[in-house]
Amino acid sequence: MKEKKLSIKNLTITLPRGADRENAITNVSLDLYSNEILCIVGESGSGKSMLANAIMGLLPDGVIASQGEINFDNDNLLTFSENQMRKIRGARIGMVFQDPMTALNPLKTIENQIGEMFTIHANYSKKVIKQKVIELLTDVQIPNPIAAAKAYPHQLSGGQRQRAMIAMALALEPSILIADEPTTALDVTTQACILKLLHQLQTLKGSSILFITHDFGVVAEIATRVAVMQQGKLVEQGHANDVLNSPSHPYTQKLIAAVPPLTPGDVRRINKEIILKTIDVSKTYHNRSLFKYNRRTTHAVDNVSFQLHKGSTLGIVGESGSGKSTLARCIIKLLDIDSGQIDFDQINIASLKGKRLKQYSRHIQMVFQDPYASLNPRRKVGDQVAMGPKLYGTSHHDALTKAKELFKLVGLETEALNRYPHEFSGGQRQRIGLARALALEPKVLIADEPVSALDVSVQAQVLELLSQLQKKLGLTILFITHDLRVAAQICDHIVVMKSGKIVEQGIASQVFLHPKHIYTQNLLDSVPGKDWNPPRLIDMSPAIHI
Repeated sequence: MKEKKLSIKNLTITLPRGADRENAITNVSLDLYSNEILCIVGESGSGKSMLANAIMGLLPDGVIASQGEINFDNDNLLTFSENQMRKIRGARIGMVFQDPMTALNPLKTIENQIGEMFTIHANYSKKVIKQKVIELLTDVQIPNPIAAAKAYPHQLSGGQRQRAMIAMALALEPSILIADEPTTALDVTTQACILKLLHQLQTLKGSSILFITHDFGVVAEIATRVAVMQQGKLVEQGHANDVLNSPSHPYTQKLIAAVPPLTPGDVRRINKEIILKTIDVSKTYHNRSLFKYNRRTTHAVDNVSFQLHKGSTLGIVGESGSGKSTLARCIIKLLDIDSGQIDFDQINIASLKGKRLKQYSRHIQMVFQDPYASLNPRRKVGDQVAMGPKLYGTSHHDALTKAKELFKLVGLETEALNRYPHEFSGGQRQRIGLARALALEPKVLIADEPVSALDVSVQAQVLELLSQLQKKLGLTILFITHDLRVAAQICDHIVVMKSGKIVEQGIASQVFLHPKHIYTQNLLDSVPGKDWNPPRLIDMSPAIHI
């Protein structure tokens, strides 16, 4: 029988007075065994990260563990003082956070930050510490580990920063590793590398991993066992194969039913009319450093040509840095192109300025990846939705009336107009972003990773909403994503970008089922859980009436 590495018994975590609910976690019992990967899944607010913070002794002020035990090596961690927990964190229980950019210190090199683990918990010379840092960066497969050690966090890619975080967490070879959504914002190939790396490290070192995620593809790829949480309660747990293919709890069934299959849907009849096309569009960035060795030229968009059919959805997919978002910003005129042509309704808009540019701008609107960052935290959301029409001459009264109509259209109560962005959930903020983009009645909607940070059930609702809005309003959508499951379900045509160039494009079913370019094949092979077909146990059609 496997050894218990961690045992949580009847844990209840109480929130401060005035919170939406009394407990963040209620009566949760869970065991983590040696040499296994236990995935904890659930929507935002289910208590996954709070559970991880409780194990690490990092609960926020005012939040307390009012009941239960967290037993590690025959000790209840809830009884430990802060000084005692400092000896546990990093040395015996490591943690990889969701966003390495905020978790890493921007003022210190990677070498210094990983080296701190040895400085605090061990008695090594500077030379030995430097050697161990290089060995760790090599273990996590960072290219050129010597250069990476000397770099600051902003000088590394997202995948490299996450690898550096994993190296730091593994520095003292802890027996337990907690990974809190470590692959959420990564593209599929980087995600596949991180998952493979964690699996290899777990196998080689015999570590136990507590992996927190809302991505069931990731669960299908790496999990030994699965625990499902809903509103602070553990509703189901079991072997990964049983939970993924024969879920018993209605909540688990709902979550799995919301996972988009990788197989594209039926081919729609597409309007032959072209509303937007790019012809040999290029955008280049030049780093004009004072030092010659640091000067470089980046071809963010390199001779890109495609056509967007009226009323259709064109998906642009590719890894981070492939040029997807830069291309979108060129089309919406947030960036000027260096060469080429962008035709909208048969007019080359690349050189438009002044009144002509303003007239064009209302016809192409954008929904951004992070709705919280793109909304003004100091202004009521109703005013933000009404702002666009007011800029084009609509009266304040009529603009607010239109905002109310749009809130109804995207499934929000009109009373919400007088609230601020922080008062909404992530899915609700994305609906507000949609309402703002639709306020000027655009002909083309550019959606830049609009569901990448959302739970699967909320993601399914937003995608269904987009589909219904497209049918009702006749929208043409340019959909940018690194989630190939989402692209397979919502897109009619697919453009695959790599290093600023288009390497393949065509009808979605053709690209997904018969990819021609090796890069497209590699992308599809990297999708986590690609061989797992989510069972359709319940109808997931959201109750959205438009």
